[in-house]
Amino acid sequence: MSYAIIRNSNYKKDNLAGLYKHNERKNTNYSNKDIDKTKSINNYSLKQCNTTYLNAIKILQKENNLKGRIIKTTNVACEYIITSDREFFERIGEKETKRYFQTAYNFVTSYKNLGEKYILSAKVHMDESTPHMHLVFIPVIHTVDKKTGKQIDKIACSEFWKGQDSYRQLQDAFYKYISDNGFDLERGKSRGSKHIDTETLKQITNYDNIKYELEHNKVQPINTNNKALILKQNKELVTYTNKLKLQLSKSYCAIERVEKLQKENDNIKYENEKLKTENNKLKNYIEKTFEIVKHLFNFPINSFKNIVDNFIKHFER
Repeated sequence: MSYAIIRNSNYKKDNLAGLYKHNERKNTNYSNKDIDKTKSINNYSLKQCNTTYLNAIKILQKENNLKGRIIKTTNVACEYIITSDREFFERIGEKETKRYFQTAYNFVTSYKNLGEKYILSAKVHMDESTPHMHLVFIPVIHTVDKKTGKQIDKIACSEFWKGQDSYRQLQDAFYKYISDNGFDLERGKSRGSKHIDTETLKQITNYDNIKYELEHNKVQPINTNNKALILKQNKELVTYTNKLKLQLSKSYCAIERVEKLQKENDNIKYENEKLKTENNKLKNYIEKTFEIVKHLFNFPINSFKNIVDNFIKHFER
């Protein structure tokens, strides 16, 4: 069974130039060996970006009075990679493939009330092994200004993806939308709250090593008239198979380690936020206690704090 796949990555200003060149095929050479430049003519846009992503963001900021403090470490853009597997697209054909990506585009415009105007680019790549769409957008939230009480649009990636299960919610919503529009797919696998991008996935899974073994170590047909050669080729086959097993074993272990670390990191962040909240509550409670003592007993706060500090030090000793 094929899956409805949607992955998200966040980008800072400094990373947008490379993303733009890759998606819009502005580079001369590509490290991705799957790209067949003779087929790039078949790529198409559901929304064309006629300038760089960074310049497009600046234009939208000005036109829509977008709020949000933008510094070097701010995530100013997000990118969905939307796809399935090659067999699915071969099965449904060209017309339905185009409908799949158009349906996915419609989903993004409505998800979290983003709106089409905050989509920078939606490019469908047909020049790689599997059709997929790169959809780049500004993570804008529609909220209320606390000072003025007016409705505002604000660039806020952390708020757009607020919550530990935000990516799970994305996958749930995308799967339902795609299914409701007549595509027979299963929900994409979710092994954690964060996605691993394609290039990182290739690196940690020994992708290039396995591909090299498959392409360069072809198993020759066995000559059944020569027993010595049969034994030699059997031995070579076993060695070749074991090498692939080793590479695959490393891949699975690496993926499991990365996913485990990601999950542990998310849990630590969640617990850290809880501790911060509790710490602030305790500080507030202590300050209020000092204030009450001051007013009830007309006792100087600093003197009372010194008594408490001395008591704590004595207790710790």
